[in-house]
This record gives sequence, structure tokens and C-alpha cells, in this order.
Amino acid sequence: QVQLVESGGGLVQAGGSLRLSCRTSGRTFSSHTMGWFRQAPGKEREFVAAISWTGTSSYYTDSVKGRLTISRDNAKNTVYLQMNSLKPEDTAVYYCAASDRIPLLIVRETPEGLYDYWGQGTQVTVSS
Repeated sequence: QVQLVESGGGLVQAGGSLRLSCRTSGRTFSSHTMGWFRQAPGKEREFVAAISWTGTSSYYTDSVKGRLTISRDNAKNTVYLQMNSLKPEDTAVYYCAASDRIPLLIVRETPEGLYDYWGQGTQVTVSS
């Protein structure tokens, strides 16, 4: 079993920055691909970014490329999402997720159905 706990969300003005963290416990974190998803009010949950268990491969949805950066520290069992140049449309609940069913080389958005473990989410609100 893998437990995930997100933190770092909050209220920020447009153009500002936040860093989300997702700390894991339980089964071996270093063997899991980690992903970030988000769900805005009234919308379906969508893929944001994913990083391979080695940290050498990552993928982003087009709307966040160049502004958000996913990284991981396997020694700390933690994955991060650095969020810069935030926009009001980034407002959502952000979830981290873990999967041991995704290939090492990530070449496309990874569907949430491949992730077996989810955090409870952290709210990010960007004011205009």
C-alpha cells in the first residue's frame, strides 16, 4: 500500500509561484511513476505532469509547459510541482498519484486509470 499526502497549496496572485509537495509512505516510492492531476470546479480531473521513477523522463500537458516543473527526491519519498507564472485558469484542486504500471520513458499524457494510489488533494487558487 502507498499513502500520498499533498501540501503547499494556497492563494496566490496571477504571475506568482507555489511549490506543491507530495510525500509518500508505504511501498517503495522509488519504483513508482508519479503524476500530478488537477480538477477545476465543474470540470473533469485532468493530467498535468508525470515523472518516471528514475526522474529521467517527464511529460507535461501543453497548457503548463514552460511554467510548471515536476521533480522528485527519492531519498525523501517526495515529488514536487514547482508552479511559476500562475494564471487564474490554474485554479483547481491538485492531486498527486502513483503508478507502477507506466513505462520508464514517458512520451504522452498518462491516463488516470493507470494510477493506483491517490492523495487527498490540495487547493490552488490564483486570483486575477
